[in-house]
Amino acid sequence: MARILIAEDEPSVRAFITRALEGVGHEVEAAADGSEALAALGRARAGGRPHELLLTDILMPVMDGISLALAAARDAPNMPILLMTGYSDQRERAHGLEAIISDILLKPFTLDELVERVEAALAQGPR
Repeated sequence: MARILIAEDEPSVRAFITRALEGVGHEVEAAADGSEALAALGRARAGGRPHELLLTDILMPVMDGISLALAAARDAPNMPILLMTGYSDQRERAHGLEAIISDILLKPFTLDELVERVEAALAQGPR
């Protein structure tokens, strides 16, 4: 299964996503904001175990998901990126990023929807 990095500032949502993806066999690393996630991406690449998917919330403190997605696309151009948001205005901010993101997952989502969208992004393979 895949090595996935999650960036989500809400602890309960982060824990739900982590449990759900680990439950279907993925290896998950979780970060509380975009800055922490960007550092994790760098450590993973330097250590020779890069992530195979980034799943990030759009609205987060320190560094938001849009900034994280842009930096991740620059540093790991083949890694699929899946955005998530619970706010329609935040979804509009992702307009124009189709070249670097696989999809946008709208909150609230079910466990089945989460797994389905993650699997679809992984199946698309490298951008």
